[in-house]
Amino acid sequence: MESIITFFKGIDPVLGALLATLFTWGLTAIGASMVFFVKALNRQLLDGMLGFTGGVMIAASYWSLLAPAIDMTPNVAPNLPVWFPAAVGFLMGAFFLYGLDKFMPHLHINFDRSQAEGVKTDWQRTTLLVLAITLHNIPEGLAVGVLFGALLRHAWSRYC
Repeated sequence: MESIITFFKGIDPVLGALLATLFTWGLTAIGASMVFFVKALNRQLLDGMLGFTGGVMIAASYWSLLAPAIDMTPNVAPNLPVWFPAAVGFLMGAFFLYGLDKFMPHLHINFDRSQAEGVKTDWQRTTLLVLAITLHNIPEGLAVGVLFGALLRHAWSRYC
């Protein structure tokens, strides 16, 4: 683990963010490729898997982003409650994604073309599915950016 940290500290932050993004994309692609090995899926099993992945994402969001933000608050804003900056950022992100969900035209998989969400458009079904995937991956991309921003800030604070 130490060699990975040393590697990322020694390269350009933009290259590091690109590598981390490609790594997470690769893992997502590997996980998604499992559909090629399953012919039919029990609906209860699918619901359980979706619930599990939702729980993993919530846990990852809290332990990787919100908890460190709350821990950093006393040093940044001593007059505010420790949870306030993280709560404001969380709510701003939620409203941003809610707005994108309402505005950006997209189509969820296994939905009919007439059930497309967002602004009405005559774009092809494939384009709408790609936009849905993009919309749902924005938080992951932001998390990678926050991670590398925090690493860069930590690295700069040692030298300044």
